[in-house]
Amino acid sequence: MALQSGSATTALAPANPWALVPPLGNLDAYISAVNRLPLLTPEEEQAAARALRNDNDLDAAGRLVMSHLRLVVAISRQYLGYGLPHGDLIQEGNVGLMKAVKRFDPDQGVRLVSYAMHWIKAEIHEYILKNWRMVKVATTKAQRKLFFNLRSMKQGFKTDAEANDTHRNTLTDLEIDRVAEQLNVKREEVMEMETRMSGGDVLLDPAPSDDGEQAFGPIAYLSDAAHEPTAMIESRQRDVLASDGIASALSSLDERSRRIVEERWLKVNDDGSGGMTLHELAAVYGVSAERIRQIEVAAMKKMKKSLAEYA
Repeated sequence: MALQSGSATTALAPANPWALVPPLGNLDAYISAVNRLPLLTPEEEQAAARALRNDNDLDAAGRLVMSHLRLVVAISRQYLGYGLPHGDLIQEGNVGLMKAVKRFDPDQGVRLVSYAMHWIKAEIHEYILKNWRMVKVATTKAQRKLFFNLRSMKQGFKTDAEANDTHRNTLTDLEIDRVAEQLNVKREEVMEMETRMSGGDVLLDPAPSDDGEQAFGPIAYLSDAAHEPTAMIESRQRDVLASDGIASALSSLDERSRRIVEERWLKVNDDGSGGMTLHELAAVYGVSAERIRQIEVAAMKKMKKSLAEYA
């Protein structure tokens, strides 16, 4: 469709691309729509990122988010085995994507897709851990790695004959040793995690008994401190330190120190594990692993001081 003005023809501007994305309630339509959204070229991505950073251009932020919605869908499919709705996983991943867009620095020399993967996975991981059990099953970095690998490794141990055997849920001693060796954790930790993952859920609010009496359950004595004012203030302060504070502390480091800290502590691999090891970084810079460790210690001290000043 076009507008005629004499001999000149001016095409109408395309419709708002946001209107092309249906709500997540219709999951198939949503996925089909986001897969048809156009990708940004490196030049368009750089221009949009600078417009957002320099001018707080929300339209530019929208273009960056929309062009990466298909990435969230692809990553979320990796976590369908945890019994949580695909739509919810996508929604949480989209939150991570928006956080990545907000913090993306176009001058770092990396594409947004590489930067956003960490934020998308981190948000989905947090959602899974919060919803897998009422009591958290993984609190440390090593436990998280074990949690996100144990389920798939257990399936790999099953033979074809055992695949449909619902009674074959526990690991043998040999399998526990193999898991512990491959993930570099203690066998006791493997056994504890398997117990946590296979444990039954507790009904917080039991249904009334046959005589009409309300059964006593954990809901009667569990308090919700999530909205306590002091806790909310502390939570906001932690969020600020974890985002803007970390970014400010990283900016105080030289390029080599910053990369070492980022590779060691801020990168997450596909299996949920951390980034490069001391020996891998030593090979990159042509120095000893001990020298990399010394640089890392000095950088962490400098960042700690910077964070204290920021707070």
